[in-house]
Amino acid sequence: MKRGKKYSESAKLVDRFKLYDPSEALDLTQKTAKAKFDETVEAHIKLGVDSRHADQQVRGAVVLPHGTGKKVRVLVFAKGDKAKEAEQGGADYVGAEELVTKIQNENWFDYDVVVATPDMMGVVGRLGKILGPKGLMPNPKAGTVTTEVAKAIADIKAGKIEYRLDKTNIIHCPIGKVSFGTEKLNDNFRTLMDAIIKAKPAAAKGQYLKSVVVSSTMGPGIKVNPARVTD
Repeated sequence: MKRGKKYSESAKLVDRFKLYDPSEALDLTQKTAKAKFDETVEAHIKLGVDSRHADQQVRGAVVLPHGTGKKVRVLVFAKGDKAKEAEQGGADYVGAEELVTKIQNENWFDYDVVVATPDMMGVVGRLGKILGPKGLMPNPKAGTVTTEVAKAIADIKAGKIEYRLDKTNIIHCPIGKVSFGTEKLNDNFRTLMDAIIKAKPAAAKGQYLKSVVVSSTMGPGIKVNPARVTD
């Protein structure tokens, strides 16, 4: 596969066969970010589980101490007092059945996270095939199905992210921006890794952390030593 000149230059800075310490890898991630915009730094964690089995699912949410550096738009499905609470709590969009219709008819996706009160899930459930594939379906494990809508919104705006396995048993998560610097990125990275390790299913056997890679949006992947992620 032919790569661009900037990518090729960045790739020369990375030893493809080395497992880096987290802070070293994150420092290198900043050096290999050559784009003109503030690139997102992402972590990609392959786990020794099988996502096809319900008892080996890994899913949850965690608030990154320094946020993601991204302005997050929150849509809340709620009625009555909870709708007012959502509006006062800073939700970008609040509604009920009319928003379901808007999403179904207009293919509307001008939001990043969807929150719903439990009583609205019967309505929101109609959107399963639309929101599900995009990872936007509210879920109790992620804290996005809740009666505490103001707290949920505050956490999301402060840098709460959801992590979950894809079909290849890999978790992909943003952990900040290149401009954050190594210290803040390292704090966010360790917070995410601690949460994933604590979420290890009882049914998981053998090595849990198979591989850990960090990269900037346009940069090469940098391998992290799985044994050092919680040092």
